[in-house]
Order: sequence, then C-alpha cells, then structure tokens
Amino acid sequence: MSSTVAKLRSKNLLKNSPKFLESNIQYEVIMGSVAYGVSNDTSDMDIYGFAIPMKTDIFPHLAGEIVGFDEPKQRFEQFQQHHIKDPSAMGGKGREYDICIYSITKYFRLLMDNNPNIVDSLFVPRNCILHTTPIGEKVRENRHLFLHKGCWAKFKGYAYSQMHKLKTKEPIGGRKAILETYGYDVKFAYHVARLLLEVEQLLLEGDLQLSRHAEQLKSIRRGDWSLLELEEFVASKENALEQLFLKSVLPDKPDKTLIKQLLIECLEMHYGSLEGAIHLDKSEIRQALEQIQALTGRLINSI
Repeated sequence: MSSTVAKLRSKNLLKNSPKFLESNIQYEVIMGSVAYGVSNDTSDMDIYGFAIPMKTDIFPHLAGEIVGFDEPKQRFEQFQQHHIKDPSAMGGKGREYDICIYSITKYFRLLMDNNPNIVDSLFVPRNCILHTTPIGEKVRENRHLFLHKGCWAKFKGYAYSQMHKLKTKEPIGGRKAILETYGYDVKFAYHVARLLLEVEQLLLEGDLQLSRHAEQLKSIRRGDWSLLELEEFVASKENALEQLFLKSVLPDKPDKTLIKQLLIECLEMHYGSLEGAIHLDKSEIRQALEQIQALTGRLINSI
C-alpha cells in the first residue's frame, strides 16, 4: 500500500521532500474533522505520520560525526507542506492536502509529551489509517504506553490557546464569513470543547475514542451554542477535570525505559541489528520486555 506522500511525490506536487520518504513512511493517517467524526468531506485532508530516516540521522557517529566536537549536520526531524492541491483526485473534483510527517524519534518525543495532535494520530479510527507497516502497527498497538497524567496540562494548554485565538485572532478568508454568521469562530470553539472532552476520556479511562462526542461537537460547529454557553462549559469542565486528574489511574509520567525499548525494537525491525550503533545492558532489555508483556496482559484482560 503506497503512502499518500509517495503518490503526491510521483505527481511532482511536493516541494523539497526528502527522497527517502517515498519508501520509509511507517504510519500515515487522516486527522482533522474527519477523524473526529464531525465531517464526511474528504476533499480537504490533514495528514500526519512518521517515517524512519537514514540510519546516520539517528546514530550520527556511524558517519564519523563526534557529537559535541564536529559541526552537527542537518538531520531529518519532520517534513510539512500545506495547501497541496491535487486536481486529479476524487475523479477530477480535486483535493487539498496539509501534510506533516515526523522522524520516528521526534514522533516518540512528542508522544511522551502527550502532544494532543500526536496522541490523536495514534487513536484515530481504523478507517482513517491511509498507510501503515508492521512498525506502524507495533507503535499503534503500544499507544497506551505513552499516556500519563501530563496529558491534562498539555490538552488544557491547547484548549486555552484555541480559546485565546477565538477571542483575539483577526479572521481572514473563510473565517470572516464564520464570524459574520455566528458572531464568533465556531471552528475554534469546537476544538476547545473537543480537547477538554478528549482529556476527560484519557484521565478517566486511559483510552481515547475520537468520535465519541461527535454530535456535541457538530452542534457547536453549527452555531447551536452561544459564546457564553461555551465559556460556562469550559469553566465547569476545568473544575471537574482538576478533580479527575487527582484520581486518575494514569501514571504520573511516561516510562522512558519501556518507550526507549519500543523505539529500539522498531529501529531493529527497520535497520536490522543495531550492534555497533548502540550499547544496551541486557538486564535492562530483559526487564523492559517483561514490563511490556505484563502491560499487554493487563490491557488484554481489561478488554
């Protein structure tokens, strides 16, 4: 199954995309309103994913670079391009893409930080996965490993950012029409509610179903809520979530040992043996594997 990035590159629609992306993307999903269940229109597609770059990007010493001595070479961290128009898509109707593909190492760091967009990308429904490999599936199967109580601060911060934009950002383009129709920007508003409802699921259940509150979010996008109702919703949710945070069964912080082991396993699946690239303590590896097996067993029993 060819990735969307590879297809767009074959049509010469991408600018300055690294050539290795064509065959090294491991996971690629639709994000945005489609993933949240509030739109069936796929004419505009927000695409997120991760790729594994050249081995020397992750282990620069293999190319002779001495970290801290040599001038650091530019290494791949992410590729993004917005407003990519493909007029031949959808039977000639056309489609526009916004694409962001991360290096697996940056993707893991953002997951450990519980970055809302990146967490969402691992919890999209199956029909939103455009391209995946055994490595992509392995990361997705272990997605709960990245969750921790830090999600509350991150998701709250993103929600407040959307609220601030709603109140202060000067609308341009189609946003002007939204403001004139509803009196405030309902797109920012629905994201505020979405982020708070998502983090509520995470704190309460340690899991995330992106489309669970689709009808409620649709009503906000339709302008059924006043700005005052939104502000009251935010205030009440904040108080409830502060209490939920204290009671949540999520770990206080991510288990970096387990996550690093998962990363190593993914890199070995892609590169082969990492002997000579990194030094690993076998007792730590064994302990990490036992922890992963125990975690997997608990998740299976809870289903």
